[in-house]
Amino acid sequence: MYYDKTGKFIGLVEWAKLSEQRDYRRIGFDELGNGYRVSTVWLGLDHRFGSGSPLFFETMVFEDGSWSEVDCDRYGSEEDALIGHAAMVAKWTEKQRPIGK
Repeated sequence: MYYDKTGKFIGLVEWAKLSEQRDYRRIGFDELGNGYRVSTVWLGLDHRFGSGSPLFFETMVFEDGSWSEVDCDRYGSEEDALIGHAAMVAKWTEKQRPIGK
């Protein structure tokens, strides 16, 4: 199943077209001064593993120079994704990178 940002079911072709639009996909992006990046995106696919409402937005935190995430959360609405992005920025702004990284 594919979803637009409002949670409406869409077809594969429409999902693919929206997925190509960076301005549609990206909900938030912040490079923090301590070497972390916070990215929140619309996935358009349900990333809930198990039962419950679909989760098709995702926030991930990355260390500079890497695309391996160090933290992640998922949401079912754009509003929740924006709130979650802000919370992740606040959480990781206070973090210090390990010595030697």
